[in-house]
Amino acid sequence: MLDAVVVGAGPNGLTAAVELARRGFSVALFEAKGTVGGGARTEELTLPGFRHDPCSAAHPLAVSSPAFRGLPLERYGLEWLHPELPMAHPFPDGTAAVLARSVNETAASFGPRDAGAYRRLVTPFLHRWDTLVRDFMSLPLTALPRDPVTLARFGLVGLPPSTWLARRFRDERARTLFAGLVAHVMAPLSGFATSATGLVFALAAHTRGWPVARGGSQAISDALAGYLRELGGAVHTDYEVKRLDDLPPARAYVFDTSPTALARIAGFGDHYAGYRYGPGVFKIDYALDGPVPWTAPEARRAGTVQIGADSAEIGAALRAASREKQAPDAPFLITVQPSVVDPTRAPDGKHVFWAYGHVPHGWTGDLTDAIERQLERFAPGFRDRVLARATAGPPELAARNANYVGGDIATGAVSGLQTLLRPKLSLFPYTTPHPAVFICSQATPPGPGVHGMPGHNAAKAVWRRLRQT
Repeated sequence: MLDAVVVGAGPNGLTAAVELARRGFSVALFEAKGTVGGGARTEELTLPGFRHDPCSAAHPLAVSSPAFRGLPLERYGLEWLHPELPMAHPFPDGTAAVLARSVNETAASFGPRDAGAYRRLVTPFLHRWDTLVRDFMSLPLTALPRDPVTLARFGLVGLPPSTWLARRFRDERARTLFAGLVAHVMAPLSGFATSATGLVFALAAHTRGWPVARGGSQAISDALAGYLRELGGAVHTDYEVKRLDDLPPARAYVFDTSPTALARIAGFGDHYAGYRYGPGVFKIDYALDGPVPWTAPEARRAGTVQIGADSAEIGAALRAASREKQAPDAPFLITVQPSVVDPTRAPDGKHVFWAYGHVPHGWTGDLTDAIERQLERFAPGFRDRVLARATAGPPELAARNANYVGGDIATGAVSGLQTLLRPKLSLFPYTTPHPAVFICSQATPPGPGVHGMPGHNAAKAVWRRLRQT
């Protein structure tokens, strides 16, 4: 009998399997798709030689993750590449605010009226980032805070809505960039703890950067799988699990799946009936005949580029997708251009680029024209560079990755109390009604992103149980 079986080879399932194998437990991992990866894959979606990331591409949380930083992933081929600028936010007038590694450079891009306010906001946390990120990405019951004072101070700033924090800034440039940071989790700007979201992304850029993985996000997953195999773990792909009886006998079962999929497989009935899924996204992967012709020079040097004319436009786009249940006319876009720093991603002189906008949950329309109109506002002539495109709305995203229910790439709404208390109100979020069954997907704390911390935290709960039996 195995000690543990893990279902789902996304970053969290892989991390949970690795953490258990490192502690001497026998582990087997089962994945429905033909390759490991989940939200961290790389495929030729458009033309031969153009390597795209179907979901995640830039990785500020991965490079800062306590789980990943504790693993020798570089031995298995993972190499982080840092663009000159982590992120840029261009404006219609051809200028841009930037999120640079340097706090001073970032502050200067906001203008003199807000430079000091920004420095005062981030400086108290910069030198305590590694401890802070470990504290807020771990549960109190799995690891006591190492710096409770800084964590409490962060909570005072981060728990209010981002619209409150934006009052610190007098001009629109800083407000717009910060609104874009908050919008990465597809939550309305006025939501609970949205200030924390923006602050986390800003601090991550200043301390560890927003890198891409050389060769694509698949390198993260392949490194985790390679380490797992070296530890003696088994990896089985093309193995769809429809019920617990499909799996070999084990002392524990760990699911990197959505809560609804787990309930269906394990026979938990309506245990997760109250779990809410959020808006979806419409994503386009592009093969380009050259770099994106951004008007703002800063955007040409950035790995990630946010697109939204001002904070009001960004807020309206988020409200349309999440509350009004309609596709926005001017979608807020998150775009990533990995080939500005990684020439292995496209043939010589060519580029890969992706963009996505928020749409209602399960939306079946086509946002291509609206996305490209937005891109043309800030990069005139963009359409002339397009060699091929691969589009994916909520139905296609859910078909590629069953965790993306209704196109929700966060595997659950990041709003209200569910921001912190997911998938249910519980002191033990990784446990389930069955004592031998656990959940470790991004539907559990600390939530979405490629960082492995739900898998890391869930593994602690699993090995504590295994040691007791």
